[in-house]
Amino acid sequence: MAGTTRGGAAAPRSGRGIRAPSHTRRRVLALGSGVAAVGVAAGAGYLLYQPSHDRQLVYARVSDAMKEVDRLHAASAQPIAPATAWSWSQTLEHCAQSIEFSLAGFPEPKSAVFQHTAGAAAFGLFAWRGRMSHNLAEPIPGAPALTAPTADASAAMARLKAAVTAFELHPGPLHPHFAYGMLSRSQYEHAHAMHLANHLSAFDARIAR
Repeated sequence: MAGTTRGGAAAPRSGRGIRAPSHTRRRVLALGSGVAAVGVAAGAGYLLYQPSHDRQLVYARVSDAMKEVDRLHAASAQPIAPATAWSWSQTLEHCAQSIEFSLAGFPEPKSAVFQHTAGAAAFGLFAWRGRMSHNLAEPIPGAPALTAPTADASAAMARLKAAVTAFELHPGPLHPHFAYGMLSRSQYEHAHAMHLANHLSAFDARIAR
């Protein structure tokens, strides 16, 4: 009788409902997972842009990044085209804004859903590889417009140094990052260091001729 063994015991069912995925189905599932991951990163607005000329600096601490800021500032930093459309003074001002907003609050944060999904995924990836990548001419949402480019970047330099000092001395909690959401102090330190590194990578010391 079909479905029984010679001794009368029921034979195991063929397991139609537990069918293993075919090779094609496994490839589709893997591809779908990859597309979803890329979509999360792309939604963060950072990973879509990679300058063709980039020194790819890596810093884990703000103090280390500021040593490069001092070096470039003393050597009359020049942009590495086409890595950035901002001048040196505008870049310093933008980086100062980012640190200031971590202390005072970002003007236009992304939704909590975004911060917990795309934003958190982007920060996790950046922290894992040690550096971030984003559009170097993209302003912080809601931030005041940057000052017009000027050859004298001393005011912007002073503002950035003041922001760094305020961050280092700040005793209380920090405000959520507009994209990444809540970060610990050590995570914020890393975020600011990576942000500085990404922007500094688009500049180098002026070559005397």
